[in-house]
Amino acid sequence: MTASNPHESAAELLQDFPRAGLLRRLAALLYDGFLVGAIWMVLGFALQLIVGPDTNQLVDGVVQTDPVLDNILFLLMVASCTGFYVFFWTRSGQTLGMIAWRIKLVSLDNTSITPVQALLRFLAAWPAFFMFALGYLWLYLDPNGDALHDKLSSSKVVLLPKSHRSF
Repeated sequence: MTASNPHESAAELLQDFPRAGLLRRLAALLYDGFLVGAIWMVLGFALQLIVGPDTNQLVDGVVQTDPVLDNILFLLMVASCTGFYVFFWTRSGQTLGMIAWRIKLVSLDNTSITPVQALLRFLAAWPAFFMFALGYLWLYLDPNGDALHDKLSSSKVVLLPKSHRSF
């Protein structure tokens, strides 16, 4: 809200903010990667506590684990990463990395995104990143400055002013 018009909604304020650039998005992704990596370490440690150390063995200098436990851990990692992003994107539009880099994810109508939009965005962002970042480089081709997964999920990432306080 601004002092000039106290009745101006948050959606109207976000409308005027520019789209976030590639470097800011990647920096926020790096910050979030540290958090998600820590979550994965805790999950791996908890799983190891549950099943015990007898499920691993060292063969010719290579640690071999039970393939069933590998798949369980992989599913837990995917579920925790998905939950992390969907929770924060639908709750406040910002992960901790996004807060640090002053960017916010909103729907095209400047409201919070829905869980379906967040899940679609999450699923589309992985191939966008791992296919030589072509989905992210779309920012430079799109007239609005949106990445491919922004387009697919009907969302946008805006750059917040320095005066903005997330909490």
